[in-house]
Amino acid sequence: MTLAKRIGRAALALAAVAAPLSMASAQEAKVKWKMAGTFSSSLPQLGTLGKRLEEQIAKVSGGSIEIRFYEPNALVPPLESFDAVSVGAIDAAFSTPGFWGGKVPALQVFAALPFGPPSPEYMAWFYFGGGQEIFDEIYAKHGIHSVMCGMLAPEGSGWFREEIKSVDDLAGLKLRFFGLGAKALEKFGVSAQLLAAPDVYPALDRGVIDGLEFVQPAIDLKMGFWQIAKHYYFPGWHQQSTFFDLMINKDKWDALSETQQAQIEAVCGDNVRYGIAEGEAIQVPALKELQEKGVQLHRWSDEDLQKLRGAVDEVIAEQVAADPDFKRAYESFSTFRTEYATWKDLGYLK
Repeated sequence: MTLAKRIGRAALALAAVAAPLSMASAQEAKVKWKMAGTFSSSLPQLGTLGKRLEEQIAKVSGGSIEIRFYEPNALVPPLESFDAVSVGAIDAAFSTPGFWGGKVPALQVFAALPFGPPSPEYMAWFYFGGGQEIFDEIYAKHGIHSVMCGMLAPEGSGWFREEIKSVDDLAGLKLRFFGLGAKALEKFGVSAQLLAAPDVYPALDRGVIDGLEFVQPAIDLKMGFWQIAKHYYFPGWHQQSTFFDLMINKDKWDALSETQQAQIEAVCGDNVRYGIAEGEAIQVPALKELQEKGVQLHRWSDEDLQKLRGAVDEVIAEQVAADPDFKRAYESFSTFRTEYATWKDLGYLK
């Protein structure tokens, strides 16, 4: 057989294999979504993971899915993203479930739990311990399907102008704080509020707030808090690991093909992996740079951490009593954590 004939046969074979794939692709309607970012694309992890999703889904889907990232306020104000996705005013939003704790208290369980788990334990519960089923049911009540799409490393727990000797000294302060941790601090007489990212630095600069927690050293460095406050506290007892998610209007999600849904889930799963690895890698140089800028690093005493844990336990009990979905989600997590402790104690170094 001549070389030309062999090439011809190979081409025919490839065409036969490719034809069903091409027909399948042709049958899938192209998806072009607008995705609201709740953080600027320039912010490490908070925004860059959203931009990475935009880039990777285009590659993985071969152009079948376009999810365009829009900066905060370009489509809707960040704290209005949940409602906008719910009613279909926008297609999707990249955020963390904890942002919506005021609307749906149970979603706080799927964002970051004070004194909660590191990322492997958190993911084990979510993906294999019953968490995802509850998560899907809660979001579906609001016309949203959400896919976990990022994971953050532990956070810092406070920026202050003056050194804080004890958590008891927080009484009377106004702080920007997130989620269940904010409710715990209220037990110490703190006035805690959640501010969108663009509002945090100006609020600190003008004295609207006395201090704040935001995210990790690498992100806080970018935000410039060190220019105003020089005392930075650890550990991030309120957020040892934090899930980010891609909220999608449920009708839009249901209209996708199974292949398109799987592509989004695969890219988001990889984004979780990427977020964990990147988050751990970028903190050391950031801490070094902050110290070079005159920031003093502090660690809460064991006594202070015990006081904070007691306040968290009170808050959890109140939330469990007040909201059935919170109760169901937290009890699922708590049961898993109790059972997981056996493996954690045996399998990991202390």
